[in-house]
Amino acid sequence: MIILNRIDTLKNELRQITKDKKIAFVPTMGALHEGHLSLISKAKKENDIVVVSIFINPTQFLQGEDLDTYPKKEQADAKLCELCGVDYLFLPNKEMMYEKDEILIKAPKTKGFILEGEKRPGHFDGMLQIVLKLFNIVNPTNAYFGKKDAQQLSLINQMVKNFYLDINIVACEIVRENDGLAMSSRNVYLDKHQRELALNISRSLNFAAKAVGANKTNSTLIIKEMEDFLSQYTEIKIEYITIVNREFEQINTIEIKNSIILIAVKIGNIRLIDNIWV
Repeated sequence: MIILNRIDTLKNELRQITKDKKIAFVPTMGALHEGHLSLISKAKKENDIVVVSIFINPTQFLQGEDLDTYPKKEQADAKLCELCGVDYLFLPNKEMMYEKDEILIKAPKTKGFILEGEKRPGHFDGMLQIVLKLFNIVNPTNAYFGKKDAQQLSLINQMVKNFYLDINIVACEIVRENDGLAMSSRNVYLDKHQRELALNISRSLNFAAKAVGANKTNSTLIIKEMEDFLSQYTEIKIEYITIVNREFEQINTIEIKNSIILIAVKIGNIRLIDNIWV
């Protein structure tokens, strides 16, 4: 594995790869867990070269969020990438990736400012800005993203379409702990009690999935059942529970193979999201 921290060096390395080789790209913010490793594993199986980036992007953090305390495990992350067979690990810094006064990317007015966009205004602007930069640096054949950040995934797909980028976006399934908790770098913030509470997030989604399996497709009723279940736990503060189609339009009735049930909660100061695709 080659570790690089300069944009020009990485671009020069990748230019030397023949055009018949497929390049995979897995952008991350580090603190790698099994969810990230599943993306890398899939990328490795489906491509000739795998590039992973680690960059904690400051422009997608809001004031008061955990930019300064976001988990950092650079040496462990590098070792995991090496063990997974990553070919290039890209480690840029803020000064390299941003100028003081530069052209900005804006999230779409509707999809970019609902749900996560409403709770974290400006977050998707920063996310799209850095992903576009990284796409232009790596110029991958395939780029791998997890379904857990479903709204992010949808916006990245739209950016690729709107900007005519010749990149295939590969959506990868959510990876969960044995107890059902969706894997996240922020799970390390949870103490034992909070982690037990957090398990009720996936349980509520499982109840919703069972309801759909029993041909209950009314969105309002499914959401109410989830809210009623979670309301038993006063320390879980629901930010939103919603049901949308793949275009992130709210729907009154579940559309099989075209719907996502999404949830965001806070447990103490820790914000967690999860979803299921039905």
